[in-house]
Amino acid sequence: MTTVSIDPATVPTPQHAPAPTRRRRRTPLQQVGRVAWWIGCLAIAFATVMPFVWTLATSLKPAEDVLGSYLSIIPSRPTLENYVAVFTATPFAAYLGNSAFLAIAGTVTNLFFGALGGYSLAKLRYRGRRSVFAVFLGSMMVPGVVTMVPTFLVLRHFPLVGGNDLFGDGGFGFINTFWAVVLPGAAGPFAVFFMKQFFQSLPDELGEAARIDGAGEFRIFAQVYLPLAKAGLAVLGVMTLQGGWNAFLWPLIVLNDERMLTVQVALSSFVNERTTDFGPLMAGTILTSVPMLVLFLVCQRWIIEGIAHIGTK
Repeated sequence: MTTVSIDPATVPTPQHAPAPTRRRRRTPLQQVGRVAWWIGCLAIAFATVMPFVWTLATSLKPAEDVLGSYLSIIPSRPTLENYVAVFTATPFAAYLGNSAFLAIAGTVTNLFFGALGGYSLAKLRYRGRRSVFAVFLGSMMVPGVVTMVPTFLVLRHFPLVGGNDLFGDGGFGFINTFWAVVLPGAAGPFAVFFMKQFFQSLPDELGEAARIDGAGEFRIFAQVYLPLAKAGLAVLGVMTLQGGWNAFLWPLIVLNDERMLTVQVALSSFVNERTTDFGPLMAGTILTSVPMLVLFLVCQRWIIEGIAHIGTK
């Protein structure tokens, strides 16, 4: 029987796995900061969500429990009578339709003219372009309340509209029509500024190549740059739609016909000089809030994409 000698130098040594890295322990100050951060987040979340939860709970309470147990979050006797009262006491469905029409019409016009103005300021070269942009920026610094009276007078005395003559006298112009709500915000300065910043992040070579192929400026805007600005349009559209849906003061000023009232103005009908009908008021508030919540849930991906695109350019 023969024995085989093995040289220890030729035997491969097993590779030891790297020692696991030890997790760095937080200092007491860091632990306190982390706990404080979580407490702050919970406080902000509570302050943000709690009013909506209280409104929903109040809308499900009967009239005798609204004030008697106003601190109770869970209704003891849930009922839908407040929601029924909203539609029976007022033509709430028609008000919802009015608000939806005005919000959508204002959003479409603001997106189109805002994108058109932003493209002009971002991609076209002409004399006075910077001055025009400075005027738009300056108009954003003026509070909207200051411009309400001049805007009302312009709409009231618009020539050849609403019974007015060539000099703007004799009728009411655009007052008490839906145009009085849509036209003042058809090309908002913020929309022009927002879309200008977005179009500036897109390369100029795309437009130059289209011009070489013989495309006109509007075709370049509509078929080249506008499809690339979907994320920015989504963000601006959601913001405009929310503002149009929640508008209260301006529709209250220019719309006098009860059949044309918006849902936000209609909610004020549940509040009078002596009493407030809290049950139907909270039910109407929930009904007006749900469309915007659904809109944000559906469009949140495009909103995040648009903000991220603008922030990285």
